[in-house]
Amino acid sequence: MNKSSMKKNMNRRDFMKRGAAMVVAGSLPLSVVEVAFGKNNPQNFTFAYISDSHITHIKGNKFVRNWDRGLIRAVAETNLMDPKPDFVFYGGDIAQLGKPEEIDHGLEILSGLHAKTHYVMGEHDYYVDLGEYWQKQLGPDHYSFDHKGVHFIVLNSILTYEKWMHKKWDKGMDRMLQMARLDNPDGQPFMVGGSQREWLKNDLAKISKDTPLVVFSHSPIQKIHKGWNFWTDDAEQVQALLKPFDKVNVIYGHVHQIQYNQIGNISFHSAMATAWPWPYPSSYVQVDTYLPRLTVEMNRADPFNERDATGWQFINMANGNIDFNYLLPENKNRVVAFDSKQGKPVDKNYQEKGNRIPPQSHY
Repeated sequence: MNKSSMKKNMNRRDFMKRGAAMVVAGSLPLSVVEVAFGKNNPQNFTFAYISDSHITHIKGNKFVRNWDRGLIRAVAETNLMDPKPDFVFYGGDIAQLGKPEEIDHGLEILSGLHAKTHYVMGEHDYYVDLGEYWQKQLGPDHYSFDHKGVHFIVLNSILTYEKWMHKKWDKGMDRMLQMARLDNPDGQPFMVGGSQREWLKNDLAKISKDTPLVVFSHSPIQKIHKGWNFWTDDAEQVQALLKPFDKVNVIYGHVHQIQYNQIGNISFHSAMATAWPWPYPSSYVQVDTYLPRLTVEMNRADPFNERDATGWQFINMANGNIDFNYLLPENKNRVVAFDSKQGKPVDKNYQEKGNRIPPQSHY
């Protein structure tokens, strides 16, 4: 059997075996997505998802090494995928402080991908110059496209109030430093904004209600915890626009951890980061001036493993619902799959309170 025939005959189990073999080499926050449902002409296809590299410039050609190396490894593993992904999504926060040097360094690494790449804007890409350099390099910050019967939508969900964005700042970096802090009470809540919601309304008006939707944003289009900015202020208004559709899936980065939720017809799933897990394990070793600080200390499931909860995901979209298969080489693998009887994603390895170790009860 030639290579082409092998690819055509490869089933989901074979794909998972190959994915598991890839991850033996190391833990990488890479999402591999198989969409097994499409309107009119259903076709299986895959795409990869990489997010939150937080490239941090030090000086000259020096960058915080373990963060750019995480992105380099993610690109390398994506290129080794068989079958090849139809495209790649980057989920936001290429940079840590939005510097051109950081964005350029990240894009230089991502240019090594052997597939078309779509980009989502993160707040760390935006607030130094309100996204001017990012858009100069990458184009619009919100857009949509169709692929094999699925409608994909990209939103810029990290906007905030115009009055705050455009108030008199001594320099753009002052604004960035406010929004780059991880739980800053002096920052502002994220939002999609009225102009973009109107664009979304018009975009969706052209789409049949039985077309599966996959929506990408950087922040979650829901309200989880305002203190950590796991929050989108106009989430309910965006959800209302998505409500008429039969199958809606929202994939987001930003949170650097496993999250899932169901609100009405909308399934929410987070993806991992290539930089660090959130919250930081207390053992994390990094130069103090480069690692953003949390005001409130939080624990991890394994607080002595600095890569706990990083990994990559094989994502199966069956009948319009997404199942996340999290491969966590330095922890137990997890599956968050849509349960049709319960009508929501369910963690197949959910631990009841009586079975949890003490640190697991703190987050």
